[in-house]
Amino acid sequence: MIRLWFSRRPLSPAMLAAMTAFTPVSSLVAQTTTATGTPITTTGTTTTQVTDGDVTRRSSAPDAMTVTARLDRARIQLQPSTGATVHAFSRKALETIPGGDNAGMNSVLLQAPGVAQDSYGQIHVRGDHNEVQFRLDGVQLPEGLNVFGQTLMTRFADNLSLSTGALPVQYGFLQAAVVDINTKNGSTNKGGNVSIYGGARDYFFPSAQYGGQHGKWDYFFTADYVHDRVGIENTTPSFNAPHDLSNQYHFLGHVRYTVDENTRISLIAGVSNAEYQLPNIGGQPMFGDNYSSLLPQAPGSSNLNERQKEITDFGILSLQKTIGAFSLQTSVFSRYSSLGYSPDPNMGDLAYMGISQHAERSVMSTGTQGDVTWRVRPDHTIRFGFQVFAERNITKADATVFNDANQQVNIHTGNGRTGDIYGLYVQDEWQPLRNLTVNYGLRFDGVGEYTDEHQLSPRINVVWRAWKGAALHAGYSRYFTPPPFEVVGGTDLRQFANTSAATDVSRSDTVKAERDHYFDAGIEQVILPGWRVSFDAYYKLAHNLIDEGQFGAPIILSGFNYRRGQVNGYEFSTSYDHGPLSLYGNFAWSRAIGKDITSAQFNFDADDLKYISQHWIHLDHDQRWTASAGGSYTFFYRSGHPTRISATMVYGSGLRQDSDVPNGGVIPQYATFNMSVVQSFRDLFHSRFLRTTQLRLDVTNLFDHPYMLRSGTGVGVGAPQYGLRRTILTGISQSF
Repeated sequence: MIRLWFSRRPLSPAMLAAMTAFTPVSSLVAQTTTATGTPITTTGTTTTQVTDGDVTRRSSAPDAMTVTARLDRARIQLQPSTGATVHAFSRKALETIPGGDNAGMNSVLLQAPGVAQDSYGQIHVRGDHNEVQFRLDGVQLPEGLNVFGQTLMTRFADNLSLSTGALPVQYGFLQAAVVDINTKNGSTNKGGNVSIYGGARDYFFPSAQYGGQHGKWDYFFTADYVHDRVGIENTTPSFNAPHDLSNQYHFLGHVRYTVDENTRISLIAGVSNAEYQLPNIGGQPMFGDNYSSLLPQAPGSSNLNERQKEITDFGILSLQKTIGAFSLQTSVFSRYSSLGYSPDPNMGDLAYMGISQHAERSVMSTGTQGDVTWRVRPDHTIRFGFQVFAERNITKADATVFNDANQQVNIHTGNGRTGDIYGLYVQDEWQPLRNLTVNYGLRFDGVGEYTDEHQLSPRINVVWRAWKGAALHAGYSRYFTPPPFEVVGGTDLRQFANTSAATDVSRSDTVKAERDHYFDAGIEQVILPGWRVSFDAYYKLAHNLIDEGQFGAPIILSGFNYRRGQVNGYEFSTSYDHGPLSLYGNFAWSRAIGKDITSAQFNFDADDLKYISQHWIHLDHDQRWTASAGGSYTFFYRSGHPTRISATMVYGSGLRQDSDVPNGGVIPQYATFNMSVVQSFRDLFHSRFLRTTQLRLDVTNLFDHPYMLRSGTGVGVGAPQYGLRRTILTGISQSF
């Protein structure tokens, strides 16, 4: 899959030789490709040539940038994406998308094929619900509780990739897609930048970043503050959302120590703190006929004051080492994530939902990951590794409800669970023929949390470079997906019996691990220099398919299973990139269906459960048609004052909503257009300390098209959600 501003991520040298057409080299890195597909990387004054994994120096002593590039290549080779579908966003891609580094991570990923947008900043890749794992420099982050906030800032990424399809065995747990972020560092991002960005709806977004190098140490830090009135999607089609103030603080830092040319230690740390008002829906009826007399102080539904706070902190400590034919990276990491919901202080939640609760949920995850590559021969590479997470989940709530005598009573619920998930893998990448690469392996995964399960999973991928400019791939993966620990609730339903919060269904089976058979095949062809097209098809057969929904006022996602599930689809992509002009287009079709809800049944209506137990239904996040397109042109791109104009488009045929059957209807289709104009000036102030000055103008939803993301109905769907109306933002940044 190739498209504007992003290309296939670099793979191992053996794979580069076999998949040159599948892996174009980013124009932003000083790289060229030989006739045999071997990359030659130029860094500073020293040039290194990679040939079958060996590094041949052209100078007597390596400089710091050469060592950094060599260690970065070794880290990338630990995680091949042989046979998977990889969409790589270069630094140029991230800067060119409207909003640039100010854009959220979900806005970037929506430019890849098969990615559908949802409310609360969620995305769905190839018909799955949120089963997307994030990695920083190859290390997987444990899941967190962030529903609307995005802990990982776009400006922290030097480049990133989205991998989908039949993934190799090193990728476990969450497997709808893998977002791997290669972070900025002080070796290649020296100097600083300050920026002020803002505009409509009280949007104010200052940020700063700085990187540098001192001896064997290098460092990079970035921080920002976001204040706006569009923290969560509008619950109405109006231009401004009611009660939607948001304040967010983010920090990310990276410190590395290069011991020698074969050894590096790095520390990545991040902090995110966000507070949100929850938008209101006017004209809502009260929960009971006599609640107006029981709660005379309750405000109208358009004047509720509900709030939610989200906190995430994480750290990753890694050691990377190369010893002869072996290279490895071992890491320890920890992530704390919490979410707190505060109801309307005047009992508005009780009046309109029959329950008012202060709810808190937190999860502390600590673990380790190790990956090893052994280059047995130039055409034969063995890889193995492991992942272990230990997690502690705490849930508590203080609820106010009415009993049968219409008296207010307080109920406290809470529980804490400790568990673990683990995975081991081994794989063999082999080239039996010059133009044929096979990658096969086994993975063993287990979970010991709310459920105790395990599985041995075989996977195989084949890539065939059939003719000049073409690459065909096919693969099969057996997947085992543990239920995310933080979305499994533990509610004692008996405490709410005979109250206004009683459920229609008293059954609450434990959420189980999902088990899949996944098939994927595709082809990519270079039509002309700079013009590529690709096609990919996939099919997933699932047992205990995991889905998530929002039930109740707190915006906390809860997991549940469909006993059977099927997901299938296809994707088409094309791109053209030449000089100052770039164009791309993606088109995808998908179908996701499930049958028989077998866990967390108390969240659902009894009639819906009965129907779903006997009929296949569309999943609530099933969007049949998805498309994205865009282009950019840079005027004066060879000068010191280039002007770049870019535009993007996102189309969706609509997620699901209820009709006469659960999820039987479709939300109206939509298409939104965004544009950006960026003017850069080099040495504008003629100062040795001030470098590039940049002015930008971004317009989101250029034609101010009102569109709906959620109607408020559907299996596991909460409030209605509408997309952002036209928003004009401007900014200035200064590099030094």
